[in-house]
Amino acid sequence: MSLEPEPTVTLAPTGSRELPHPDRAEIRLEGVLHALADPLRLRIVRELADDGGALACSDFEVPVAKSTTTHHFRVLRESGVIRQVYQGTAKMNGLRREDLDDLFPGLLDSLLAAAARQADRLGD
Repeated sequence: MSLEPEPTVTLAPTGSRELPHPDRAEIRLEGVLHALADPLRLRIVRELADDGGALACSDFEVPVAKSTTTHHFRVLRESGVIRQVYQGTAKMNGLRREDLDDLFPGLLDSLLAAAARQADRLGD
């Protein structure tokens, strides 16, 4: 009986359904700020942060057309804010918190806290 920990299994995207993501070193502050400047995208990021895991695109209730929703997720992915991978037919979304915290310490937590205060103030 081995006392070594079990290896971690990571589901990686494969084949033609792999989506392009910027490497950590390619993530730029102005891209992140642009992506989070949109209220709907900020709402998506808040939901991902609250969940702490990965959510399917269909888990989000957004008041826009599917094509517009796809655009918002693409902006978040291409800016390096989220990572998207296919699991079967579902596109799963996860916040790239570790990357963002390493590159821009305190930024994400500050933005999320400010967004929560604003939502409370405005009754969102």
